[in-house]
Amino acid sequence: MDDIQKNLLEQVAGLHEMPAGAYNIRANGQSVDRSTTAHIDIVTKTDKQGIDIVIKPGTKKESVHIPVVLSQSGLTEMVYNDFYVGDDCDVTIVAGCGIHNSGDDDSRHDGVHSFFIGKNSHVKYVEKHYGSGDGHGSRIMNPETVVEVGENSFMEMETVQIKGVDSTKRLTRARLADGAKIIVTEKLMTHGTQTAETSFRVDLDGQDSSANIVSRSVARDDSTQLFLSKINGNSRCKGHSECDGIIMDRARISAIPEITAGDLDAELIHEAAIGKIAGEQITKLMTLGLTEAEAEAQIVNGFLR
Repeated sequence: MDDIQKNLLEQVAGLHEMPAGAYNIRANGQSVDRSTTAHIDIVTKTDKQGIDIVIKPGTKKESVHIPVVLSQSGLTEMVYNDFYVGDDCDVTIVAGCGIHNSGDDDSRHDGVHSFFIGKNSHVKYVEKHYGSGDGHGSRIMNPETVVEVGENSFMEMETVQIKGVDSTKRLTRARLADGAKIIVTEKLMTHGTQTAETSFRVDLDGQDSSANIVSRSVARDDSTQLFLSKINGNSRCKGHSECDGIIMDRARISAIPEITAGDLDAELIHEAAIGKIAGEQITKLMTLGLTEAEAEAQIVNGFLR
């Protein structure tokens, strides 16, 4: 991998070298390195682009890294990755995509990640998106995540997009069985004329299942954001959706939360708040010696931390 690809890999997966455990590194449409373990197997699909990640029952304290980097202008790809997590597992999965575009043609990565999680398992899933390059071509990413959470299992999702992605549509759908739990944390910042659309749909089908979806976003310059969330409480369950946005310059943010109760014992809450940075916050930091720009940056960084 060249220096540009290595920098992208560091940005989206925190990797300075090949990680311990199972991994599949993909660059410019090709798999460049792969490692499996006794408990985690990675198999190339034969019918379409993508891989199957098979995590055996009882696998504990292991990780899987599957980052994708693109440094070739004009490259477009679509991949399908399926995760099969057995019963009684405790694993961390790190994905993400980085695009460097210094050309005039658009570069685009679309991906569908499907999770089939067994019973009594814990999965932490981290997905980061990052763009760089001074070309006129756009950096486009459209990730889709589909999750089936088994009985008494817990999935944590952390999605981060802070810099350089010109257009993105992020779709997440989850279905939960009895006692299952999902927590989703999204951090997003757009600038320039970038556009970002996030859509969550959670079906709480199982008794005593629960979901907590939290999105924090900052929109700057002339960028636009749309946040959609839909929680369906189809049993005795608890669901919470929250969208907090900071709007700056001439940007635009729309938040559309929806909750539907189909059971007398469904407890559902949605919250949405959008506003500018309070002037007194900036003034207070400026009295400590920061410039207005530095104070603004400090507030934004703290909000997205």
